[in-house]
Amino acid sequence: MNTKSPRGKQGGVAGLLVVDKPAGWTSHDVVARIRRLADIRRVGHAGTLDPMATGVLLLGIGQATRLLGYLAATDKSYEAVIRLGQTTSTDDAEGEVLATISASHLSDERITAGVTALTGKISQVPPAVSAVKIRGQRAYARVRAGEQVELSPRTVTISRFQIHRRRCQGDFVDLEVEVVCSSGTYIRSLARDLGAALGVGGHLTSLRRTRVGPYTVAMACAMTELDTPLPVLPLAAAVAAAFPRRLLTAEQARLVSHGGRLPAAGLGPGPVGAFGPNGDVLAVVQEFGEVAKPLVVFA
Repeated sequence: MNTKSPRGKQGGVAGLLVVDKPAGWTSHDVVARIRRLADIRRVGHAGTLDPMATGVLLLGIGQATRLLGYLAATDKSYEAVIRLGQTTSTDDAEGEVLATISASHLSDERITAGVTALTGKISQVPPAVSAVKIRGQRAYARVRAGEQVELSPRTVTISRFQIHRRRCQGDFVDLEVEVVCSSGTYIRSLARDLGAALGVGGHLTSLRRTRVGPYTVAMACAMTELDTPLPVLPLAAAVAAAFPRRLLTAEQARLVSHGGRLPAAGLGPGPVGAFGPNGDVLAVVQEFGEVAKPLVVFA
């Protein structure tokens, strides 16, 4: 990762920062810390991590905040521990225990069948204690206010749900799993739904995000090691790493810099990085039929 910190318009750095969020920190805590270090207000993150969770958190600084919505939409990888035999109010270890049923009788074959049923394209209800908005307010805020919250199911894709190890803890069964999934997936919901399908309840006891799109935990910086200058990935490199790259002619560069459309280049349905003849990133575009429309213009 580039260790130089290009100056942004507001006096801070501009680019993408990949951090390894520690347990106990909220995603907002991390953003606040980077704002202080970078001396810039314009900092955001892609894909919230619960305080209990650790791992990859992408931070956009300066103009790179405009990339975050597209980076959050990429697939993600996790390592997690699911405890079968206990249900909690938050679907993880930080919630109140609601019920305990022995899971010691469950066979490996039955657990594997439950995991298989939750692999592929599935319908999933987010946890009630989550950042999902209901009429403009976060679901967790409504729950804390004493409101009964019911969230609508959403379709998500679980491309990998693999058990690496089973550990018996008295009446509980702990499963060390790896999950690769689409944006919007809640691993807490996977734990809850697996436990419910097996008739014993379940919740998450640990969660580590190991990848967001092309950005892995091996690229991430520990919060304790961060100092100025921040190890920021420049905007052009961040776009090139996440999306297909399209090199524009001088005339195309002029058009897209003013929000104009380009002829499609057959680069697929997702976002594409548009680069000028000198290598500068000018925009992120997306192809719709025969035209490529700008989603974000940086120039």
